[in-house]
Amino acid sequence: MSATQPIHSKSHQNIATADALTPRIERRETPAGVTQQLRGRWTAADLAVPTVWSGLTHQLSDLEIGRESSPVRWDLRQLDRLDHVGAQVLWTHWGRQWPADVQADDSQRRILESVAHFSGLLPARTGTGWLARFENFGAWLLRGADHALGLTRLMGQLLLDLLRLMRRPRDGPWRDVSGHLFRIGATALPITALVGFLIGVVLAYLISRQLMQFGADAFVVNILGVSLIRELGPMLAAILIAGRSGSSITAQMGVMRVTEELDAMRVMGIARGFRLVLPRALALALAMPLISIWTTAWSLLGGMLTADLSMNVSLAFFANALPGAVEVSNLVLATAKSAVFGLLIALIACHYGLRVKPNTESLGQGTTASVVTSITVVILVDALFAVLFRNVGI
Repeated sequence: MSATQPIHSKSHQNIATADALTPRIERRETPAGVTQQLRGRWTAADLAVPTVWSGLTHQLSDLEIGRESSPVRWDLRQLDRLDHVGAQVLWTHWGRQWPADVQADDSQRRILESVAHFSGLLPARTGTGWLARFENFGAWLLRGADHALGLTRLMGQLLLDLLRLMRRPRDGPWRDVSGHLFRIGATALPITALVGFLIGVVLAYLISRQLMQFGADAFVVNILGVSLIRELGPMLAAILIAGRSGSSITAQMGVMRVTEELDAMRVMGIARGFRLVLPRALALALAMPLISIWTTAWSLLGGMLTADLSMNVSLAFFANALPGAVEVSNLVLATAKSAVFGLLIALIACHYGLRVKPNTESLGQGTTASVVTSITVVILVDALFAVLFRNVGI
């Protein structure tokens, strides 16, 4: 029995110590008035305990409801420990202003002054009036102008790097270009073929359901040929590459920013544009026309098979009628358009990759913005091509 007594006494002692360190507020009646005395450890680790936080918030809520008529004194000198999290809780309860009477030692007062200073630096909550909307619109315009300026600078640097490459082709980063060609082009062939084939199947099936009502089954060749070769094939390939390879380029450069490899390149005098942007831009500009033709071919194959099954338009008839239904200028236009798509996707991906800040949150935001911007630009440029070359091949 005597052996168990020290164990019980030690456990009671531990419980009493834990209760003494629990953050709490004790009300003291003094001749000078009411004093709210803080006890325990007001730290992030202690406040993170759910039961402790719940009890403390109830105490603070009761103090908020039962406001004293006379000024309340706050005594922090009995605290075992105070960090910035505990000071922030206290500062928020005070309404972000100093009470009339606060008793604290020098270290506690420095922590509270630090919290008060940085709380004052927080941006004010934006209003909902017309002035706030105008300010938000102005900020949006400034961000857009900043991105446009950065992208223009990147395009100018790419032009200078191309001139340097033409003057000294042997010094070009050809190994990087070939590597990016394989990763961007060869590894993308399966997914682009699958998506292109399925798009061709769906499009041919929908078209056949409409043409059969008018007995115009043969015109499925014209509609599928022009739509897939001229518009859908290049744009579908560009969207897939923007989501697949554009995000990869931005993530690669963002990781280089996080790991300070870009800073190391600057210190060593290595031109980032010539070693990072130029190989990726060349690879995408060369790979995109080939991927576009590949995707279009699989889309036509899916459309041919569906037309044969649903409309009894044989594969031989489809293949023989396709050259007469679609002029070669459509294929030339689609190929040139795909090269422009590839160059723009590479520039946008590199632009957002170089703007990534050295943290993981900025890396994710930059990758997302790169993909969204690339797809949007691809659609806008495709619409511009459709308007400018509306009389070509039609």
